[in-house]
Amino acid sequence: MEPTLTGNGDPRDADTTVAQLRGLVARFVAEREWEKYHDAKNLSMAIAIEAAELMEHFQWLRSEDLEATLRDPALRDEIRDELADVVAFVLALANRLDIDVSAALSRKMCKNVEKYPAEQFRGHYEKPAG
Repeated sequence: MEPTLTGNGDPRDADTTVAQLRGLVARFVAEREWEKYHDAKNLSMAIAIEAAELMEHFQWLRSEDLEATLRDPALRDEIRDELADVVAFVLALANRLDIDVSAALSRKMCKNVEKYPAEQFRGHYEKPAG
C-alpha cells in the first residue's frame, strides 16, 4: 500500500505542502531506523545516482522523438518513479541538514533573476561572464 498524506487517494501539488512531503519522507526513514545511513554524503550521492537513473530514460533519445516517446504510459510511469526518488532524497537531505526548501529555492531564484535578467536572456541562453 502506497503512503498518502490524506488517505484520500494520491495527493496533488496544489493541495500538498513541502512540509507535508518532508514529513512523509521523515516518517518513512524513521519507521525503518535509517537515520544512521542518511548523512549528507550518502544522501547527496543518492540524489546523483537517482538523477542518473532518471537521465537514463532520455539517453540516446533524439529531441525530435521525445514527445512521441513520452506518450508511452509505461515509460512515463518509470520516469515518474525516478523523479520521485530524486525528490525523496532531496527532501531527506533537507530534513537532515534542516534546510527550509521553500526559502532556499526562493533565495536561489532571486539570485538567478539577477544573474539572468529576462530582458537580456529572453528566448536564448549564453553563460554570463564571471
